[in-house]
Amino acid sequence: MIDTKTLTQLGAHVETPQSPEAAVLETVPFSRGDGPPAIVRFTCPEFTSLCPVTGQPDFAHIVIDYAPDAALVESKSLKLFMTSFRNHGAFHEDCTVMIGRRIVAATKPLWLRIGGYWYPRGGIPIDVFWQTGAPPEGAWLPDTGVAPYRGRG
Repeated sequence: MIDTKTLTQLGAHVETPQSPEAAVLETVPFSRGDGPPAIVRFTCPEFTSLCPVTGQPDFAHIVIDYAPDAALVESKSLKLFMTSFRNHGAFHEDCTVMIGRRIVAATKPLWLRIGGYWYPRGGIPIDVFWQTGAPPEGAWLPDTGVAPYRGRG
C-alpha cells in the first residue's frame, strides 16, 4: 500500500491556488517494472486561462501523455494546478509549455508530451505541442483523439 501521509491535498479541503506558481504538484511513487513503459494520459477538455492583454478568458482542450519513471502526478494536485490558470494571464504557448515543464520538474518522467488545442480567438485557433524528446521504445502512444479545428466550412 502506498504511504499517503506526505500528500497534503488528497482527501483534504484545499482552496484553488491563486496562481500556477503557488500551486503544488504532488507525486506518488510508481514501480514501473520490466518491459515497455506505461503511458499515462490526462485530458483537460475545459482548460481556462486569461488573455494577458485583454483579461478575457481563453479556452483549450489539453492532452498530457507521459511515461512515468519513479513518480506519478497525484491527480487532485494536478486538477488544482490546472484550475489555478483561471486567474493567470499568459499566451497560449506559454501556458501549454509551462504545464509540461512543471510536470517534468515534479515527476522526472522518462518522457512527456503535451498538446494544447486552443479554441479560436480572433478567428484563429492555436494548437501548441511540446515534448521532452523521442518517445520511449516500445511505448504504446494512442492518438490524442482531438480532431483538427474545423469552422463552418
